[in-house]
Amino acid sequence: MTGFSFGPMLDEQGVTFRLWAPKEVSVSLRSQGTDTPMTTAEGGWFELCVAGAGQGTRYSFVLGNGTAVPDPASRSQPDDVHGPSEVVGAEAYPWSNPDWVGRPWNEMVVYELHTGTFTEEGTFLAAIERLDHLCDLGVTAIQLMPVNQFRGRRGWGYDGVLPYAPDESYGRPEHLKDLIDAAHRRGISVFLDVVYNHFGPDGNYMPSYAPLFTDKHASSWGAGINYDDEGSAEVRKFIVENVVYWVDEFRVDGLRFDAVHAIKDDSDEHLLKAIARNARAAAGRRHLHLVVENEDNASSLLERDERGRAFLFTAQWNDDIHHVLHATASGEDFGYYADFAHDDAKLAKALAEGFVFQGEEMAYRGAPRGEPSSHLPPTAFISFIQNHDQIGNRAFGDRLSHTATPEAMQAIAGVYLLSPQIPMIFMGEEWGATTPFPYFCDFDDQLNAVVRQGRREELSKLPGFSEKCAESTPDPADIQTFLSAKLDWNELSSSESSERFELYRNLIQIRQRELVPYLGDCKAVGSSSDDVLRVTWTLGAERRLQLVANLSPSSKPFDGMLTGQILWCTGGSTNTRIDPWTVYWTADE
Repeated sequence: MTGFSFGPMLDEQGVTFRLWAPKEVSVSLRSQGTDTPMTTAEGGWFELCVAGAGQGTRYSFVLGNGTAVPDPASRSQPDDVHGPSEVVGAEAYPWSNPDWVGRPWNEMVVYELHTGTFTEEGTFLAAIERLDHLCDLGVTAIQLMPVNQFRGRRGWGYDGVLPYAPDESYGRPEHLKDLIDAAHRRGISVFLDVVYNHFGPDGNYMPSYAPLFTDKHASSWGAGINYDDEGSAEVRKFIVENVVYWVDEFRVDGLRFDAVHAIKDDSDEHLLKAIARNARAAAGRRHLHLVVENEDNASSLLERDERGRAFLFTAQWNDDIHHVLHATASGEDFGYYADFAHDDAKLAKALAEGFVFQGEEMAYRGAPRGEPSSHLPPTAFISFIQNHDQIGNRAFGDRLSHTATPEAMQAIAGVYLLSPQIPMIFMGEEWGATTPFPYFCDFDDQLNAVVRQGRREELSKLPGFSEKCAESTPDPADIQTFLSAKLDWNELSSSESSERFELYRNLIQIRQRELVPYLGDCKAVGSSSDDVLRVTWTLGAERRLQLVANLSPSSKPFDGMLTGQILWCTGGSTNTRIDPWTVYWTADE
């Protein structure tokens, strides 16, 4: 673990423990029932070398007021966020494929999963047993929802407080490496979802002894993280080193950065730029893919050089394509869906240009949103019809297949899986899983009550959310809510689920054969939405890709001939009409 400022440093003599605590006058190390004063060092640091300490040593830092706190850069927390930290051995992990360099971005078919609900056991090791299923499907990358230590035995992971420690409910740090190693053996890349815009509400002791937060910026969770105020240099280092830690120590192939629009920083070099620069340096010759979630649709984060390589971030989750496809398939037009519903022109724009809102006023926000994106390649955007947010932020965590017809689901799956944008599947979607994915957590009673009330207030903003609905909404803190989200793999044995799986596998095979080799020089050249949706792209090798679709439940006029080879289609058409939920993909040279 040498090379990191934060966290224990092991050598042949023992362990050097370090804590950055500029608000403290004195700090002691508690280990094996003994408190030993630490030595003060420059810049608010405290350190202590302990001969004979090593792998498995449990320790805490004792502040001046007697409070024992975990290491903020703990690598392992066997007893959850309030317990002592554990030293993890420095010996090299025996990677079975040490020469793995990852896969190019154009090959990505991403599969988002939550470790705790992906399998019955809910562990890293259990997830390995399902990797062959993903190989069979054609997945080339898995994206794990946040795995860093959070309070309790269950949670989405976005309330983490110890960003270096894989959550003990999922397994030990070496078990996460086992999962990553097993994925690499199968040619599957691994991405981690990381959160640097806020810390969770329970178990974050750092603000009591270091300037982690600042009043200079505010966020939805309170004061902003101190990335540009007094003492920010060490806070920035704490986060940047965490990024490098995952890339270097765990050999992840990519990171997805949660809600980067909420990361406020007025420094000369924004934290996001520092993250991208250091992460790519740590990866060396390996393929490393950096993905953002950005509500502001800031296309400037996705700019390319003259060779098409990303300066900073590889791609962005494209909520706009989700919203137009969801509204189209479900017919829902409440909340933010109102800005995307009943408008095929917006669907055409999302497919051709990435963002629907590129600086226009968005009624739901009451303000302009976005930046121009039509100059970016389609691969700068990740498209999806379901993800953890869009399912879990519904009152009952119900999936789109609960609302949309099978014909509509087949049609929009055909649209997003064969679009030149990079597709992302949410776990279980490939067989039409019926299990919901509601929000769940496991705090103490007082905080659980706050979360329960806050969630109901948030959901009440949506039209149609009645008092009766509030009474029947799943309780986030109830263990049954968590258990209901676990995938039921037995569903795969039904004929309907098998047919849907075969649909997804077939579409992915077509994508890898007909699109992926030519995506390096892809751009949209035209789109229209008069009666029938049409979008055309040029690909490499002078190929042309065209989508023609009727994404509605009624027949529509069809006044144009299809050109080129039909790659995939559903439904049917005549020379004058195109049937409901019909999709044609064609390609020619």
